[in-house]
Amino acid sequence: MSSIDRTLTSFIKVADNSDFSIHNLPYGIFSETKEGKRRAGIAIGDQVLDLCVLEEVGLLQLAGGPYFDKPTLNSFIESGRENWTATRSTVQKLLSADNETLRDNEALRHKALFNQADITLHLPLQVPGYTDFYSSKEHATNVGTMFRDPNNALLPNWTELPVGYNGRASTVIVSGQDVIRPSGQLKPNPDERPIFSACKRLDFELETAFVVGKPNHIGQPISIDDAWEHIFGMVLLNDWSARDIQKWEYVPLGPFNAKTFASSISPWIVTLDALEPFKTSVPVQEPQPLAYLRENKTDNTYDINLSVELMTDKSEEATVVCETNFKYMYWSMAQQLTHHTITGCAVQVGDLMGSGTISGPTPESYGSMLEIAWNATKPVTLKSGETRTFIEDGDTVIMKGYSEKDGLRVGFGEVRGKVLPALHFNFSN
Repeated sequence: MSSIDRTLTSFIKVADNSDFSIHNLPYGIFSETKEGKRRAGIAIGDQVLDLCVLEEVGLLQLAGGPYFDKPTLNSFIESGRENWTATRSTVQKLLSADNETLRDNEALRHKALFNQADITLHLPLQVPGYTDFYSSKEHATNVGTMFRDPNNALLPNWTELPVGYNGRASTVIVSGQDVIRPSGQLKPNPDERPIFSACKRLDFELETAFVVGKPNHIGQPISIDDAWEHIFGMVLLNDWSARDIQKWEYVPLGPFNAKTFASSISPWIVTLDALEPFKTSVPVQEPQPLAYLRENKTDNTYDINLSVELMTDKSEEATVVCETNFKYMYWSMAQQLTHHTITGCAVQVGDLMGSGTISGPTPESYGSMLEIAWNATKPVTLKSGETRTFIEDGDTVIMKGYSEKDGLRVGFGEVRGKVLPALHFNFSN
C-alpha cells in the first residue's frame, strides 16, 4: 500500500506509541519458555499472534505450506512474495476490529495470542551470509577526518560504489544476548611490537540490515530494476566493533576480528510492505552513479527515526546518546544489493546486508561512540554522572527505530546487548 488506511484498527488494544500497530505486523520466532518449541509469530501491540495455530485451524492456507511450525522464517520467506502478501492481508483481516473470526472466539484467542512479556524471542532467521556496508557519507567523512586528511576524508571510490565487506554470519545474535568483550592484538605503541589484550575501545555501530527474500543464481547479477523484489524486510543492527583491534589489523584487507565477535539484531523483521508509506529519497548522489546503479524511481529509501541509549550498571535510567534517521544514508538498499551481485555473486534467502553506521549531519546524530566522543577526546556525560568515551563492562546498549506518519506508527522494537568482561587467557604453557 502507498498510503496509510486510518480506518483500519484492531480489536486488540494497541497503545498510540506502540511500534506494533496493525499497520506493521512484523515477523519473529518465539517460544513459550526459553527451551520450548520455536515457531513463527507476528507482533501486535504487546502481544504475539501464533501463526502456527492459524495454520493448524485452517485460517492461514498458503501454497506449499505449512511454513510456521518451524524454528526459523527461512522457508516462509523463500516461498515468495505471493505468500508474503497473502499472509499479511489475512492477518490484518483477522486482527481487524470488525472481523469476528478471532475477535469472538475466546478459545482460539487463548490458544493463539500470547503476551510478549511472557514469551522468549529468538533469532528469526538462519543467516547463511552477512555483509556490512559503509554507506553513510557523514560517518565515512567523520572517520576519514579523524584518521586521514580532513580535506580528503572520503577515499576516491566512496562516491562511486557502495563499499562493503563480508562479515561472519555465525556470530549474528538476537537482541538480549550478552556480548563478551573480545581480545586480540593491539598496538598501543607504534614503535613497539603489538600486545595481546582485551579490547580497550569497544564500540557500537547504529545500523539497520535488510533480509534477502529472493536468491539469484551464481553468475547472474540482480539488476537495479529488480533489486527491491529480492528484499523481504528490515531489522535493527548493532554491529559491535573493537576499534583498537581494527586499527592494527585492517591494513591491507579491511575488518577482520574487530567485527567477527558479535552482530546483534532486533527479533522482529519489519516488511517492506509495512514501510511502504514512509518512502523518501536518498540524498543527491554526485557524481551520478554508473548506469548499473541508477534507480528509475526517487522514493528509494525510508524515513526511519533511530536512537541509541546507553545504560550502565550504576544507572537507573538510560541516556540517549544518538538520534538520527535512516534517510541520511547515501546509497540505497537496492544499490547495495545490485553492486553486491554485479560480479555474479550469489545471495541466499536469509542473507543479512548491514547498512553501515548511520550518522547524520550533527554531533547528536552520530551513530557510534567513535564519533560521539570524537576518538575519546570528548567524553560523554551520562545521567548517572559517569562519563564514557567507549563502551565499558556492564554497559547495556539499546537501539530503537520507528517510522511515523499521520499519527500512526510502524516500528522495530529494540535491539539491546550487555557487555560482559573479556575471558581470561593463560598462555604460560
